[in-house]
Amino acid sequence: MPFAPLQNDTFLRACLRQSTDHTPVWLMRQAGRYLPEYRATRAKAGSFMGLATNTDYATEVTLQPLERYALDAAILFSDILTVPDAMGLGLSFALGEGPKFEKTVRTEADVAALAVPDMDKLRYVFDAVTSIRKALAGRVPLIGFSGSPWTLACYMVEGGGSDDYRAVKSLMYARPDLMHRILSINADAVAAYLNAQIEAGAQAVMVFDSWGGVLADGKFQDFSLAYTRRVLAQLKREHNGAVIPRIVFTKGGGLWLDDMKDLDCHALGLDWTVNLARARAQVGEGAQGKALQGNIDPNVLFAPPERIEAEVAAVLESFGRPHQGAGTGPTHIFNLGHGISQHTPPEHVSVLVDAVHSHSRRLRQAP
Repeated sequence: MPFAPLQNDTFLRACLRQSTDHTPVWLMRQAGRYLPEYRATRAKAGSFMGLATNTDYATEVTLQPLERYALDAAILFSDILTVPDAMGLGLSFALGEGPKFEKTVRTEADVAALAVPDMDKLRYVFDAVTSIRKALAGRVPLIGFSGSPWTLACYMVEGGGSDDYRAVKSLMYARPDLMHRILSINADAVAAYLNAQIEAGAQAVMVFDSWGGVLADGKFQDFSLAYTRRVLAQLKREHNGAVIPRIVFTKGGGLWLDDMKDLDCHALGLDWTVNLARARAQVGEGAQGKALQGNIDPNVLFAPPERIEAEVAAVLESFGRPHQGAGTGPTHIFNLGHGISQHTPPEHVSVLVDAVHSHSRRLRQAP
């Protein structure tokens, strides 16, 4: 189905390491609890899943931050745990608490029962993608996403969030064969899920490896990175004649940039512990370099406006002047180093977005 032509392709160009007149910015969890209008819509929906599974509500909350801020991309409003939910694990959210699964995956029998879900069970996500894309009317591109195979496995084995990852790591060390089986199924499910989002209208896709950084060196490569590679290998490269950029974000993954630099993706997301100048030298330069996304500390948004502006400038200057002119070269997509806090003052987000645009333009014009 034809969508409106794109009016602002800055984000997509930066993903593809092409020059842009300013550094594009979007925020992880930009549609969320820090916005009073989001909280009002969630109250109408009755629950988080009521919001995520209703096409009109999901469209409404995806667009809310774009009504307030000059962001350069929209990201689908959904949750990373929709895939294990479709596998029959029974996802629920209590107000003020994290996600919980009715069933866990811990035994041989649990693993034997796992399978790539029928994508029709996730039709509500794909309907939301198409609805959002229409509602955007070409204003900015739409990003689709999924949790990584490892991150999904953490929730599936633990039954929810975890402070120490004891259940999932115990399984990994005691029965690596079972863990590899879970991860293989997850990887194939994530690839099918992201491809269906692309077909529905997503113009870029992102893999959130939110818990990759909890693994030991060596285990990260075997149990997280290997399965992110398996996802990337199966993803559609183009749709309707347009390249679909692929982004991978591993929270706590800065230690392993050397291992990640040959991933089959366009951009790598970085958390706030990573020095952007060093990351650029390590993985951002050369013909096979990656665009870099990130990486201001979300807690900067609690500082006064002038401090937010100074911290934005520090991040942009750490990356340095991006590629300009024809061809490709090092590029930067401004983002937080993780999701925005629900306690963030909404007016401080305006300060950050405007500072990214104005300072990044000045940086390009500097002699």
